Amino acid sequence: MNLPLNSILCGDCFDLIRTIPSNSINLVITSPPYFQQRDYGGGIGNEKTVSEYLEILLALMAECVRVIKDDGNIVFNLGDKYEDSSLLLVPHQFALEVVRRCPLKLVNLITWVKRNPTPRQFKRRLVSSTEPFFHFVKSDQYYYDMDSFMANERPRKERNGADTRVGTRYFELIEQSNLTPEQKQLGRQKLIEVIQEVKAGKIEGFRMKIAGIHAEPFGGQAGGRQIQLDKNGFTIIRIYGNPIKRDVIEMSVESVKGSNHPAMYPVALVKEFLLLLTQENDVVLDPFMGSGSTAVACKQTKRHYIGFDLNPEYCAFAEKRLQEIIPHPPLLF
Repeated sequence: MNLPLNSILCGDCFDLIRTIPSNSINLVITSPPYFQQRDYGGGIGNEKTVSEYLEILLALMAECVRVIKDDGNIVFNLGDKYEDSSLLLVPHQFALEVVRRCPLKLVNLITWVKRNPTPRQFKRRLVSSTEPFFHFVKSDQYYYDMDSFMANERPRKERNGADTRVGTRYFELIEQSNLTPEQKQLGRQKLIEVIQEVKAGKIEGFRMKIAGIHAEPFGGQAGGRQIQLDKNGFTIIRIYGNPIKRDVIEMSVESVKGSNHPAMYPVALVKEFLLLLTQENDVVLDPFMGSGSTAVACKQTKRHYIGFDLNPEYCAFAEKRLQEIIPHPPLLF
């Protein structure tokens, strides 16, 4: 059977994924229905026990392993569940079983930090505001485009008057130190320069090490920093922030007018993974397409997509959402 690229198929994900040829998909990225969390209109997520739920997901993962290319990637997002006021750690149970049973490696656990979590008030626990994305690979040759990922980094904004006290403490420490007058003068000058870099958004922040004030951890291993400390009596360490990308993505929960899907992840969040793990014209599979966020992200970044969902209303809404962007070409897979 030839599956149409750039389309969403309404039906059971197990029946549909079995029609996909082996070693043909570049990226599987999806968010299955969470265990006993929401009513998605039937299907996965309504099992009576966590064990039953995990067995079904693991069976699907086996199919994902089959269809993914040797240099492909698999990303699963799962939410957790409380039972008798105790977290079940369902996502982590899933990840552990995947590594134990499937020929996959777990490269990263990327944490989505929600800037606008549902403001529930609990008396005995904190509001849940994170979800894990597990990144699995089939081999060490998996596709990974750090340059495109970094290029997507939003530019830093210039800092405002709220940062007027940046570095103030260091001026005080310079005066308290045993540096020579010349070293103190140079230290103040360099401190003013680095503070301006922070306020202009050129760097995320900095640390200053002053001889006799701070511990000197460099020993003989830090090269230039140790030389600066010995010569000037201080060294400044610039912090460039996100150019060293962390395994945390901070992003608001998304809502789309007209959608009745209870749990949408943001299109921008999917784009982060597309830029990192695929290139243009690659094929992306989402076995639980829902409201179509994965497909929208693919169309916006020139990737091909195949999506499945059991709920006809979700499929119809996702198609409508996609048609509002640009018509997709009728390609066969």
